Amino acid sequence: MAGWIEKIWFDNHPLRFLSAPLLWPLSKVFGAIARKHRLDYINGKNNVYRAPVPVIVVGNITVGGNGKTPIVIWLVEQLKALGMSPGVVSRGYKGTSDRYPFVLNAMTTTKKAGDEPVLIYQRMQVPVAISPVRSDAVKALLPLGVDIIITDDGLQHYKLARDIEFVVIDGERRFGNTHYIPYGPLREQTDRLASVDFVVCNGGHALQGEVQMSLTPREFVNLKTGKHVPARSLKNTVAMAGIGNPQQFFNTLFSLGVTPVHCEPFADHKTFSFKKISELSEKGQHLIMTEKDAVKCRHMLVGNLNSENWWYLPVDAFICQDDTNNILRTIKKVKDEYGSPTA
Repeated sequence: MAGWIEKIWFDNHPLRFLSAPLLWPLSKVFGAIARKHRLDYINGKNNVYRAPVPVIVVGNITVGGNGKTPIVIWLVEQLKALGMSPGVVSRGYKGTSDRYPFVLNAMTTTKKAGDEPVLIYQRMQVPVAISPVRSDAVKALLPLGVDIIITDDGLQHYKLARDIEFVVIDGERRFGNTHYIPYGPLREQTDRLASVDFVVCNGGHALQGEVQMSLTPREFVNLKTGKHVPARSLKNTVAMAGIGNPQQFFNTLFSLGVTPVHCEPFADHKTFSFKKISELSEKGQHLIMTEKDAVKCRHMLVGNLNSENWWYLPVDAFICQDDTNNILRTIKKVKDEYGSPTA
């Protein structure tokens, strides 16, 4: 996300007032279109596909990453522990597949499917399908034996009926200036939160009725060897992050006692060049990145000696037991109402 846009959306910066004559009217137009889009589906004016299995949507009402993927992974882990067979669908943002829907396999690259679907597939080893039309992705997974679907993003994709909705918010930045795109970060207004099942606050402090989520870091993992080491064992580090809010990753490193000599933020879903990553790695002894970035850099390992010191930091979503129990009760109730799936 461009720096000047962030200043307009999240800071009380003079640019916010200078840009208002142009961006404020455009945001009003966007808001009117967004409201009409949702109402047309609510009122039955547009066709909706309902899957023969429960569908859980994990999305947001703001532009950019708020921590949806960790929640998707957390849900997959929880549902597998209950004996369910979840599958995940995604738009496959920035993927370049020549056909849709596309079901990921062990050879699928981030160039073809996008970074988040590949991360979810590699971490969880469950069926994952991508398509701009998410109902097509759902249909591609049904023959694979899934009995519940989790869609990574897609809250505003009303062509796909859903049974449970999660909205993830950045607990630090929340909703910025509370204006619609492009004058603010909102895709839908904050009153939309009243109609979803769970509002998950990633970091910061959850408000009444919200589910508090935190990200628990694991050990650092070497991209080439898979070796695990404690955080404090790496010295003279350089950190990079191409996620929705890179500062969250850097703050996590600081909390672990890791103080990089250089921190390099990138835009979310950034495509990295070998030259850029190599230049970064030369600024210190070890290069540290997010797991999401790692899936995009893994193909650079072949023939690159410097990559011996490339590391990533996996994180796990943590939700307190009471909230976890409440979420799982809701899901199990919906699942029981569907019974056994039929493809």
